[in-house]
Amino acid sequence: MTDRPYIRPRRLRTTPAMRRLVAQTSLEPRHLVLPVFVADGLSEPNPIASMPGVVQHTLDSVRTAAAQAVEAGVGGLMLFGVPAAGDKDATGSGADDPDGILNRALAALRSDLGDSTVLMADTCLDEFTDHGHCGVLDAEGRVDNDATLERYVSMALAQVEAGAHLLGPSGMMDGQVGAIRAALDAAGHTDAGILAYTAKYSSAFYGPFREAVGSSLQGDRRTYQQDPANRDEAIRELELDLAEGADIVMVKPAMSYLDIVRDVAEAVVVPVAAYQISGEYSMITAAAERGWIDRDAAILESLTSIRRAGADIVLTYWATEVAARLH
Repeated sequence: MTDRPYIRPRRLRTTPAMRRLVAQTSLEPRHLVLPVFVADGLSEPNPIASMPGVVQHTLDSVRTAAAQAVEAGVGGLMLFGVPAAGDKDATGSGADDPDGILNRALAALRSDLGDSTVLMADTCLDEFTDHGHCGVLDAEGRVDNDATLERYVSMALAQVEAGAHLLGPSGMMDGQVGAIRAALDAAGHTDAGILAYTAKYSSAFYGPFREAVGSSLQGDRRTYQQDPANRDEAIRELELDLAEGADIVMVKPAMSYLDIVRDVAEAVVVPVAAYQISGEYSMITAAAERGWIDRDAAILESLTSIRRAGADIVLTYWATEVAARLH
């Protein structure tokens, strides 16, 4: 008979209390951010077919959803605006219009919630352009980086004036963080922060999001979003965003890019966010609807894995539900 082991790692797994005592990674409501879509022209919330359980909100229903999220203890809200199709144009003029849907929603939530949560705004043009790209196009139909920066600056200023605490430039234009930071400071908005979409990959898992925002995209975004094959490039983008004044950095998507989340977390001393995107949400939801996986357990495991990889903040469509479960 072989000698029995005297080092037994299972001793620390014997009971729920023991496992809780030695757990290295925690998941708390404050770690979670709820992305919400608010659409113009709706009389009632509009279900998003490819994201069961998620809706395009009206101005009224987004206020209710936001209040519920804050009551559950979530760390913040990320707002995306969905204008009416007829209000889209080549330059995304609705993005910086104070009467545009996103800025009206920001103003309403800031009035309701004040500083009791962190209001974040998607600082990007794709929802507002008739061609669906994240920037303005040149005469040959290519995204014009520097002309787009001018639009981002105007959009950022409008969002802060509407009530955003954090701006989320997500278009992956070169120099976007620096341009926005300089404009905010020049306008006296030195307290407004920037949550930089530092490593945003061109992913197939964005599919359901396109329905959620009523995307008009023609073509793809591979000339500005990162190639999924590249890892080191994320650190180059990270270094640039930090040098330009980013306050928080983010990796998107999260679950398929946990190695990037870890790389970024090991390289910085600023908070790291990761976005569990629409396709990641929909995969778990669809499998659970078919009885193939345990829905609640899969949700918690997926979020814990993102935290374990190094994310301080996780954007997830389950934020309110999970925060309530964690109490």
